[in-house]
Amino acid sequence: MTRHDTLKCIHEPLGDAFYYGPERLSRRYDDDEEARIQTGFDQSTYKTIFDRFDREASEGKRLFIKDMAYYIMPPDGEPATRVASLQIPKRGIGTDMNGNGSSSNGVASNGAGVLPTDTPHRTNGGSSSAESDNPTVVPLELLSKFHFAFLIRDPHYSIPSYYRCTIPPLDDITGFYEFYENESGYDELRRLFDYLRKVQYVGPYHASTVHTAPANVTNGTNGTNGAMTNPDGPDKVEICVVDADDLLDNPSAVIERFCKSVGEEYTPDMLQWPTEKDQQVANDAFAKWHGFHDDALGSKCLRPRAHKKAAKTEAEFDAEWKEKYGEKGAKIIRSAVDRNMADYRYLKKFATKI
Repeated sequence: MTRHDTLKCIHEPLGDAFYYGPERLSRRYDDDEEARIQTGFDQSTYKTIFDRFDREASEGKRLFIKDMAYYIMPPDGEPATRVASLQIPKRGIGTDMNGNGSSSNGVASNGAGVLPTDTPHRTNGGSSSAESDNPTVVPLELLSKFHFAFLIRDPHYSIPSYYRCTIPPLDDITGFYEFYENESGYDELRRLFDYLRKVQYVGPYHASTVHTAPANVTNGTNGTNGAMTNPDGPDKVEICVVDADDLLDNPSAVIERFCKSVGEEYTPDMLQWPTEKDQQVANDAFAKWHGFHDDALGSKCLRPRAHKKAAKTEAEFDAEWKEKYGEKGAKIIRSAVDRNMADYRYLKKFATKI
């Protein structure tokens, strides 16, 4: 967000469709239509959001979108089918079996293949089952427009942090009055990560290796935004997974390596946001998620933490959660942590090393 001269940052836009719109995948607001309407996002569809990406990208700045994998995937591991607003019309005159033409929102297929929804897509990677394996409600041709990088955090810390936002006194601010374990997001992140590797939109190179992302990775058409047209070339999007603990221990080195991976210039002043303009950009970006980002909004810089996180036993975690959230809260947190640790450990294996 400090790079507001060259980057346009959008914070969790896909949550509008996931929670509030007519295509919502979440059941959180099924019984509270008034709350959905009051958000102003009750008419948001996945198409309106992707149209926004196209519109804002056309204004000249590179888009940086921070979002949740579970916002584009049905909860609880349910099979994914393409949402209605992103359905591609049945083939007519002027299109061919290779998918040459435009999708329903006007985005060129970029070689991903625009076929009827019951027909497997043939991707740049050559896999005829790539679309049928797609775990998201978004067609592969739209996923191909993005350069993906991943942020993970130990569930022992992320789960209690989220749980705190769903109980008094914060629940009246966030509007989330119940903790949903299926909103932890690790399972969805792992499945999206594995799928993008399978269709060769990320990897096989890793951000910890000598290989680096090309200098010309900028927002734009396929081939320059990270979804390279040549799947066998040297300029694929490398695997870039950042662990929050590494970031907090050594922010300058981790952000510098992240920038190198995604094709942005690193400068130390990226880690500071003391000006009124910086603060306003952040306030505007976080405005719709009341209560979730108060700590970030109260900060002005990112410095290494004074001491690395002390190791704790599981019994120590349980005791800490019981003290803060009571016996019931501690059991809820423990269940979610245990459910997500395997996926976290799996993704942790890919975390960038400095």
